[in-house]
Amino acid sequence: MSAATSTAPKNNITETIAPDMAAVNTVIRDRLHSEVSLVNQIADYIISAGGKRIRPVLVLLVANAYSYKGTAHHELAAVVEFIHTATLLHDDVVDESSLRRGRATANALFGNAASVLVGDFLYSRAFQMMVGLNNMRVMQILSDATNVIAEGEVLQLLNMHDPDVSQESYLKVIRSKTAKLFEAAAELGALIAGASDAQVSAAGEYGRSLGTAFQLIDDVLDYAGDASAIGKNVGDDLREGKPTLPLIYLMEHGTPEQRQLVRDCIEQGDEQHFDAILAAITTSGALDYTRREAEAAARRAAAAVAGLPDSAFKDSLLQLCSFAVDRNH
Repeated sequence: MSAATSTAPKNNITETIAPDMAAVNTVIRDRLHSEVSLVNQIADYIISAGGKRIRPVLVLLVANAYSYKGTAHHELAAVVEFIHTATLLHDDVVDESSLRRGRATANALFGNAASVLVGDFLYSRAFQMMVGLNNMRVMQILSDATNVIAEGEVLQLLNMHDPDVSQESYLKVIRSKTAKLFEAAAELGALIAGASDAQVSAAGEYGRSLGTAFQLIDDVLDYAGDASAIGKNVGDDLREGKPTLPLIYLMEHGTPEQRQLVRDCIEQGDEQHFDAILAAITTSGALDYTRREAEAAARRAAAAVAGLPDSAFKDSLLQLCSFAVDRNH
Protein backbone atom coordinates (compact mmCIF):
# COMPACT_ATOMS: atom_id res chain seq x y z
CA MET A 1 0.00 0.00 0.00
CA SER A 2 1.39 3.38 -0.93
CA ALA A 3 1.97 6.07 1.60
CA ALA A 4 -0.65 8.81 1.80
CA THR A 5 1.08 11.81 0.39
CA SER A 6 0.59 15.16 2.10
CA THR A 7 -0.65 17.83 -0.27
CA ALA A 8 -1.60 20.44 2.30
CA PRO A 9 -1.69 24.04 1.06
CA LYS A 10 1.47 26.02 0.43
CA ASN A 11 4.67 24.70 1.94
CA ASN A 12 5.20 27.79 4.09
CA ILE A 13 2.01 26.97 6.01
CA THR A 14 2.87 23.35 6.75
CA GLU A 15 6.67 23.28 6.76
CA THR A 16 6.63 23.81 10.54
CA ILE A 17 4.78 20.51 10.96
CA ALA A 18 6.47 18.50 8.20
CA PRO A 19 7.78 15.81 10.61
CA ASP A 20 4.34 15.56 12.21
CA MET A 21 2.65 15.18 8.81
CA ALA A 22 5.10 12.43 7.92
CA ALA A 23 4.20 10.67 11.17
CA VAL A 24 0.47 11.07 10.41
CA ASN A 25 0.96 9.56 6.96
CA THR A 26 2.64 6.56 8.60
CA VAL A 27 -0.31 6.15 10.98
CA ILE A 28 -2.74 6.41 8.07
CA ARG A 29 -0.88 3.77 6.08
CA ASP A 30 -0.63 1.39 9.04
CA ARG A 31 -4.21 1.83 10.22
CA LEU A 32 -5.75 1.45 6.77
CA HIS A 33 -4.68 -2.17 6.56
CA SER A 34 -7.45 -4.75 6.35
CA GLU A 35 -7.52 -8.47 5.68
CA VAL A 36 -10.09 -7.70 2.97
CA SER A 37 -8.29 -6.74 -0.22
CA LEU A 38 -11.09 -4.58 -1.62
CA VAL A 39 -11.06 -2.46 1.55
CA ASN A 40 -7.32 -1.90 1.07
CA GLN A 41 -7.76 -1.09 -2.59
CA ILE A 42 -10.52 1.48 -2.23
CA ALA A 43 -9.26 3.07 0.98
CA ASP A 44 -5.78 3.44 -0.48
CA TYR A 45 -7.23 4.86 -3.71
CA ILE A 46 -9.11 7.68 -2.04
CA ILE A 47 -6.57 8.46 0.70
CA SER A 48 -3.69 8.55 -1.77
CA ALA A 49 -5.60 11.07 -3.88
CA GLY A 50 -4.35 13.59 -1.36
CA GLY A 51 -6.36 16.76 -1.15
CA LYS A 52 -5.53 19.74 1.01
CA ARG A 53 -5.51 17.74 4.26
CA ILE A 54 -6.70 20.82 6.13
CA ARG A 55 -8.37 18.91 8.98
CA PRO A 56 -5.36 16.89 10.12
CA VAL A 57 -3.21 19.99 9.62
CA LEU A 58 -5.48 21.83 12.07
CA VAL A 59 -5.02 19.15 14.73
CA LEU A 60 -1.24 19.38 14.39
CA LEU A 61 -0.95 23.18 14.17
CA VAL A 62 -3.21 23.87 17.15
CA ALA A 63 -1.54 21.17 19.30
CA ASN A 64 1.88 22.61 18.49
CA ALA A 65 0.66 26.16 19.09
CA TYR A 66 -0.07 25.01 22.65
CA SER A 67 3.38 23.37 22.90
CA TYR A 68 2.18 19.77 22.86
CA LYS A 69 5.07 17.28 23.15
CA GLY A 70 3.42 13.85 22.84
CA THR A 71 2.38 11.77 19.84
CA ALA A 72 -1.37 11.38 20.36
CA HIS A 73 -1.97 14.27 17.95
CA HIS A 74 -0.70 12.06 15.14
CA GLU A 75 -3.33 9.46 15.90
CA LEU A 76 -6.04 12.11 16.22
CA ALA A 77 -5.06 13.74 12.93
CA ALA A 78 -5.38 10.36 11.23
CA VAL A 79 -8.75 9.75 12.88
CA VAL A 80 -10.03 13.09 11.58
CA GLU A 81 -8.78 12.29 8.07
CA PHE A 82 -10.48 8.87 8.15
CA ILE A 83 -13.79 10.43 9.18
CA HIS A 84 -13.46 13.04 6.44
CA THR A 85 -12.61 10.39 3.86
CA ALA A 86 -15.61 8.31 4.89
CA THR A 87 -17.88 11.32 4.35
CA LEU A 88 -16.36 11.83 0.88
CA LEU A 89 -17.07 8.23 -0.09
CA HIS A 90 -20.67 8.53 1.06
CA ASP A 91 -21.11 12.04 -0.42
CA ASP A 92 -20.02 10.94 -3.86
CA VAL A 93 -22.53 8.09 -3.84
CA VAL A 94 -25.36 10.36 -2.71
CA ASP A 95 -24.40 13.07 -5.24
CA GLU A 96 -23.71 10.55 -8.01
CA SER A 97 -20.39 12.34 -8.54
CA SER A 98 -17.92 11.04 -11.10
CA LEU A 99 -14.92 13.30 -10.46
CA ARG A 100 -13.09 14.39 -7.29
CA ARG A 101 -9.60 15.86 -6.95
CA GLY A 102 -9.14 15.45 -10.67
CA ARG A 103 -9.68 11.68 -10.59
CA ALA A 104 -12.62 9.34 -11.01
CA THR A 105 -14.52 8.93 -7.76
CA ALA A 106 -14.37 5.59 -5.96
CA ASN A 107 -18.04 4.93 -6.68
CA ALA A 108 -17.42 5.52 -10.39
CA LEU A 109 -14.62 2.96 -10.34
CA PHE A 110 -15.72 0.39 -7.78
CA GLY A 111 -19.49 0.89 -7.57
CA ASN A 112 -21.81 2.43 -4.98
CA ALA A 113 -22.09 -0.59 -2.68
CA ALA A 114 -18.34 -1.00 -2.25
CA SER A 115 -17.86 2.74 -1.68
CA VAL A 116 -20.53 2.90 1.03
CA LEU A 117 -19.20 -0.15 2.81
CA VAL A 118 -15.58 1.01 2.75
CA GLY A 119 -16.79 4.35 4.09
CA ASP A 120 -18.35 2.39 6.95
CA PHE A 121 -15.00 0.63 7.47
CA LEU A 122 -13.21 3.98 7.74
CA TYR A 123 -15.76 5.27 10.25
CA SER A 124 -15.45 2.17 12.41
CA ARG A 125 -11.65 2.17 12.19
CA ALA A 126 -11.65 5.81 13.29
CA PHE A 127 -13.73 4.88 16.35
CA GLN A 128 -11.39 2.00 17.18
CA MET A 129 -8.50 4.43 17.13
CA MET A 130 -10.19 7.08 19.25
CA VAL A 131 -11.16 4.50 21.86
CA GLY A 132 -7.52 3.45 21.97
CA LEU A 133 -6.60 6.94 23.17
CA ASN A 134 -8.70 6.36 26.29
CA ASN A 135 -9.85 9.97 26.57
CA MET A 136 -13.56 10.45 27.10
CA ARG A 137 -13.51 14.11 26.03
CA VAL A 138 -11.85 13.14 22.74
CA MET A 139 -14.55 10.54 22.14
CA GLN A 140 -17.27 13.06 22.99
CA ILE A 141 -15.95 15.65 20.52
CA LEU A 142 -15.58 13.15 17.69
CA SER A 143 -18.81 11.25 18.27
CA ASP A 144 -20.74 14.52 18.48
CA ALA A 145 -19.05 15.73 15.29
CA THR A 146 -19.88 12.60 13.30
CA ASN A 147 -23.49 12.81 14.45
CA VAL A 148 -23.81 16.48 13.47
CA ILE A 149 -22.17 15.77 10.10
CA ALA A 150 -24.71 13.02 9.44
CA GLU A 151 -27.54 15.41 10.31
CA GLY A 152 -26.04 17.98 7.95
CA GLU A 153 -25.97 15.42 5.15
CA VAL A 154 -29.66 14.67 5.68
CA LEU A 155 -30.51 18.38 5.89
CA GLN A 156 -28.70 18.97 2.60
CA LEU A 157 -30.65 16.10 1.06
CA LEU A 158 -33.90 17.75 2.18
CA ASN A 159 -32.76 21.03 0.59
CA MET A 160 -31.99 19.46 -2.78
CA HIS A 161 -34.15 20.83 -5.60
CA ASP A 162 -35.71 23.35 -3.21
CA PRO A 163 -35.35 26.88 -4.62
CA ASP A 164 -36.85 28.44 -1.49
CA VAL A 165 -34.00 27.50 0.88
CA SER A 166 -33.03 30.54 2.96
CA GLN A 167 -29.49 31.75 3.55
CA GLU A 168 -29.90 30.87 7.25
CA SER A 169 -30.91 27.32 6.42
CA TYR A 170 -28.04 26.93 3.98
CA LEU A 171 -25.47 28.22 6.48
CA LYS A 172 -26.79 25.67 8.95
CA VAL A 173 -25.97 22.96 6.42
CA ILE A 174 -22.43 24.35 6.07
CA ARG A 175 -21.93 24.49 9.84
CA SER A 176 -23.10 20.89 10.19
CA LYS A 177 -21.78 19.22 7.07
CA THR A 178 -18.45 20.98 6.52
CA ALA A 179 -17.45 23.28 9.37
CA LYS A 180 -18.15 20.80 12.18
CA LEU A 181 -15.15 18.57 11.41
CA PHE A 182 -12.90 21.64 11.08
CA GLU A 183 -14.19 22.69 14.50
CA ALA A 184 -13.59 19.25 16.02
CA ALA A 185 -10.07 19.04 14.55
CA ALA A 186 -9.03 22.37 16.08
CA GLU A 187 -10.65 21.52 19.41
CA LEU A 188 -8.83 18.20 19.56
CA GLY A 189 -5.48 19.88 18.95
CA ALA A 190 -6.08 22.25 21.87
CA LEU A 191 -7.54 19.56 24.12
CA ILE A 192 -4.70 17.08 23.67
CA ALA A 193 -2.23 19.85 24.53
CA GLY A 194 -3.94 20.54 27.85
CA ALA A 195 -5.50 23.88 26.90
CA SER A 196 -8.21 25.40 29.08
CA ASP A 197 -11.90 25.04 28.28
CA ALA A 198 -11.94 28.63 27.01
CA GLN A 199 -8.95 27.93 24.77
CA VAL A 200 -10.53 24.75 23.42
CA SER A 201 -13.69 26.74 22.69
CA ALA A 202 -11.70 29.45 20.90
CA ALA A 203 -9.96 26.80 18.82
CA GLY A 204 -13.37 25.42 17.93
CA GLU A 205 -14.53 28.86 16.79
CA TYR A 206 -11.42 29.12 14.65
CA GLY A 207 -12.10 25.78 12.99
CA ARG A 208 -15.81 26.44 12.52
CA SER A 209 -15.24 29.83 10.89
CA LEU A 210 -12.36 28.56 8.76
CA GLY A 211 -14.48 25.65 7.53
CA THR A 212 -17.28 28.05 6.64
CA ALA A 213 -14.87 30.20 4.64
CA PHE A 214 -13.57 27.16 2.76
CA GLN A 215 -17.07 26.00 1.85
CA LEU A 216 -18.23 29.42 0.68
CA ILE A 217 -15.20 29.73 -1.60
CA ASP A 218 -16.00 26.25 -2.90
CA ASP A 219 -19.45 27.64 -3.75
CA VAL A 220 -17.80 30.45 -5.72
CA LEU A 221 -15.43 28.10 -7.51
CA ASP A 222 -18.29 25.87 -8.62
CA TYR A 223 -19.31 28.75 -10.88
CA ALA A 224 -16.08 30.67 -11.40
CA GLY A 225 -13.45 27.94 -11.12
CA ASP A 226 -11.52 25.87 -13.62
CA ALA A 227 -12.38 22.16 -13.69
CA SER A 228 -8.74 21.13 -14.06
CA ALA A 229 -7.75 23.29 -11.09
CA ILE A 230 -10.55 22.42 -8.68
CA GLY A 231 -10.54 18.74 -9.59
CA LYS A 232 -14.29 18.41 -10.05
CA ASN A 233 -16.82 19.26 -12.69
CA VAL A 234 -17.68 22.96 -12.69
CA GLY A 235 -21.44 23.32 -12.35
CA ASP A 236 -21.88 20.14 -10.30
CA ASP A 237 -23.92 21.99 -7.67
CA LEU A 238 -26.40 23.17 -10.28
CA ARG A 239 -26.60 19.72 -11.87
CA GLU A 240 -27.36 18.21 -8.46
CA GLY A 241 -30.02 20.83 -7.69
CA LYS A 242 -28.08 22.26 -4.74
CA PRO A 243 -29.18 25.77 -3.73
CA THR A 244 -25.79 27.16 -2.65
CA LEU A 245 -25.24 30.74 -1.50
CA PRO A 246 -24.70 32.34 -4.96
CA LEU A 247 -28.03 30.88 -6.15
CA ILE A 248 -29.79 31.84 -2.92
CA TYR A 249 -28.50 35.41 -3.31
CA LEU A 250 -29.71 35.51 -6.90
CA MET A 251 -33.13 34.22 -5.82
CA GLU A 252 -33.34 37.09 -3.33
CA HIS A 253 -31.87 39.91 -5.45
CA GLY A 254 -32.21 38.96 -9.11
CA THR A 255 -34.76 40.12 -11.65
CA PRO A 256 -38.03 38.19 -11.91
CA GLU A 257 -36.68 36.47 -15.02
CA GLN A 258 -33.44 35.50 -13.27
CA ARG A 259 -35.32 34.19 -10.24
CA GLN A 260 -37.53 32.06 -12.44
CA LEU A 261 -34.50 30.67 -14.26
CA VAL A 262 -32.83 29.75 -10.96
CA ARG A 263 -36.04 28.19 -9.66
CA ASP A 264 -36.40 26.04 -12.76
CA CYS A 265 -32.77 24.96 -12.73
CA ILE A 266 -32.73 24.04 -9.03
CA GLU A 267 -35.99 22.15 -9.28
CA GLN A 268 -34.87 20.21 -12.33
CA GLY A 269 -31.12 19.96 -11.63
CA ASP A 270 -30.62 21.60 -15.02
CA GLU A 271 -27.00 22.21 -16.04
CA GLN A 272 -27.94 22.99 -19.65
CA HIS A 273 -28.56 26.59 -18.63
CA PHE A 274 -25.26 26.88 -16.74
CA ASP A 275 -23.97 29.74 -18.92
CA ALA A 276 -27.13 31.76 -18.40
CA ILE A 277 -27.04 31.11 -14.65
CA LEU A 278 -23.35 32.05 -14.49
CA ALA A 279 -24.03 35.31 -16.34
CA ALA A 280 -26.87 36.15 -13.96
CA ILE A 281 -24.82 35.26 -10.88
CA THR A 282 -21.90 37.37 -12.10
CA THR A 283 -23.89 40.48 -13.06
CA SER A 284 -26.03 40.36 -9.90
CA GLY A 285 -23.00 40.42 -7.60
CA ALA A 286 -23.83 37.01 -6.11
CA LEU A 287 -20.25 35.72 -6.39
CA ASP A 288 -18.86 38.92 -4.88
CA TYR A 289 -21.35 38.65 -2.03
CA THR A 290 -20.45 35.02 -1.36
CA ARG A 291 -16.75 35.88 -1.38
CA ARG A 292 -17.34 38.72 1.09
CA GLU A 293 -19.17 36.32 3.40
CA ALA A 294 -16.20 33.94 3.15
CA GLU A 295 -13.79 36.76 3.97
CA ALA A 296 -15.87 37.71 7.01
CA ALA A 297 -15.74 34.09 8.22
CA ALA A 298 -11.96 34.05 7.71
CA ARG A 299 -11.64 37.23 9.80
CA ARG A 300 -13.63 35.59 12.59
CA ALA A 301 -11.29 32.62 12.45
CA ALA A 302 -8.22 34.85 12.68
CA ALA A 303 -9.70 36.74 15.63
CA ALA A 304 -10.34 33.48 17.48
CA VAL A 305 -6.62 32.60 17.58
CA ALA A 306 -5.32 36.14 18.03
CA GLY A 307 -4.67 35.41 21.70
CA LEU A 308 -2.32 32.49 21.03
CA PRO A 309 1.34 33.02 21.97
CA ASP A 310 3.41 34.15 18.99
CA SER A 311 4.91 31.19 17.14
CA ALA A 312 5.40 29.78 13.68
CA PHE A 313 2.37 27.59 14.33
CA LYS A 314 0.15 30.59 15.08
CA ASP A 315 1.48 32.25 11.92
CA SER A 316 0.47 29.17 9.93
CA LEU A 317 -3.03 29.21 11.43
CA LEU A 318 -3.39 32.83 10.37
CA GLN A 319 -2.01 32.08 6.89
CA LEU A 320 -4.65 29.38 6.51
CA CYS A 321 -7.30 32.08 6.92
CA SER A 322 -5.86 33.92 3.93
CA PHE A 323 -5.38 30.73 1.93
CA ALA A 324 -9.04 29.78 2.49
CA VAL A 325 -10.29 32.83 0.58
CA ASP A 326 -7.45 33.47 -1.88
CA ARG A 327 -7.22 29.99 -3.42
CA ASN A 328 -8.39 28.99 -6.87
CA HIS A 329 -9.02 25.30 -6.10
